Amino acid sequence: MLYKRTILTKILSNGMKAEFAVVKEEGVFQAALLVNGRFVSGPSIPRLLDPPKEEITHWMGNKPGVGLTEEEAEKIIREVALENSVVEHRKKNIDD
Repeated sequence: MLYKRTILTKILSNGMKAEFAVVKEEGVFQAALLVNGRFVSGPSIPRLLDPPKEEITHWMGNKPGVGLTEEEAEKIIREVALENSVVEHRKKNIDD
């Protein structure tokens, strides 16, 4: 996994620092969750929380899982999509 940049930082209710970053793995950009600097496995983009809990609509991570608002989740998804679109654009220009 190659770290590109941090998208969002949150301080969790337990005082730990959660960072959501754009990373590149196997040629594709995805989101990664780091809690106090350590990678937490889980989905590569935010997942819907079913049912939502008040303003928390999405989550990432697996032990610990971190809740996200819709705005935070959309920001992460948008930034990952942007990075992947740049890669696709470059590939297309090389092939043309």
